[in-house]
Amino acid sequence: MPLLPNALASVLPTAFDADQRYSVDLHMHSTASDGALSPTDLVTLCAGRGLTHMALTDHDTMEGVEEASRAAQQAGLCLVPGCELSTRWQGINIHVVALMPGGLQGPMIEGLEQQREARIKRAEVIAERLEKMGLPNALEKARAQAGGDRPLGRPDFARALVAEGVVADWAGAFKRYLGSGKKGDVKAHWPEISEAVGWVVASGGVAVLAHPLRYGLTRRKRGLLMDTFMEAGGQGVELVSGQQNPDATRDLARQLVERELYASLGSDFHFPGSHAAPGSMSPVPRTAAPPIWQHPRLAHLRDAPSGMLGAKPLNKLS
Repeated sequence: MPLLPNALASVLPTAFDADQRYSVDLHMHSTASDGALSPTDLVTLCAGRGLTHMALTDHDTMEGVEEASRAAQQAGLCLVPGCELSTRWQGINIHVVALMPGGLQGPMIEGLEQQREARIKRAEVIAERLEKMGLPNALEKARAQAGGDRPLGRPDFARALVAEGVVADWAGAFKRYLGSGKKGDVKAHWPEISEAVGWVVASGGVAVLAHPLRYGLTRRKRGLLMDTFMEAGGQGVELVSGQQNPDATRDLARQLVERELYASLGSDFHFPGSHAAPGSMSPVPRTAAPPIWQHPRLAHLRDAPSGMLGAKPLNKLS
């Protein structure tokens, strides 16, 4: 199993510098949740785009990590196991990326089972609401779009709405039916953010607040969210998530520095042809916020072989 000699040291320095590109992406999705590519195909795409380090962070599941780790070994990439947890904060749906260097273990096992059950119940509520709004047999049609028996998410219902001609495209589905505050935006089944962060930290992972600029929060309220996140044990925030306004990024960086939070990078890639691609994101500004790979629980990335980070085997959910 080949090592990546000094890959992290040469590509991912100990501090961020302006206009430098990094061959790392710590937020991506596969068919284990609502992504379009299998874990293997995602790893292949990442390798083709020149990434050296990646995280698979499917929604509320780590089922795709074992397959991705095998592909990463063959491709010579370092894979960080992870997932993206759905949570609530002050009535808002907030996502937390869990980077799990030791794989699935501890309270996260029960936490992800809880999330699976929540997704199943949530899909039933979404389907019931969409049926009243003009999409008959919504659950069956979303299941057909998912192409498997995994728990359904809003993107599956969005695809169903497009396929049935209710809306013209994905953006229209979220704007009219599934986006924040719409009838299909069901949050009641998710845990509070503090509970989910607790699962991650107690299981040896690093909790990262996902795409904080996408929640439509004022700067003050975003700061309050970060404070709650930190009180629960969260230590990282996605400084750059895909493409975003450079002024907003610099302002976010200042908020991270004020709180001594680590900065993470991720594209939030779901499918080819979208606005996001593995490793494709806005430039990272010069900032004193330390890169997330400098976190003590992730620092041994420097010496990690290709494949899944961590020596412990991945425990599969029953």
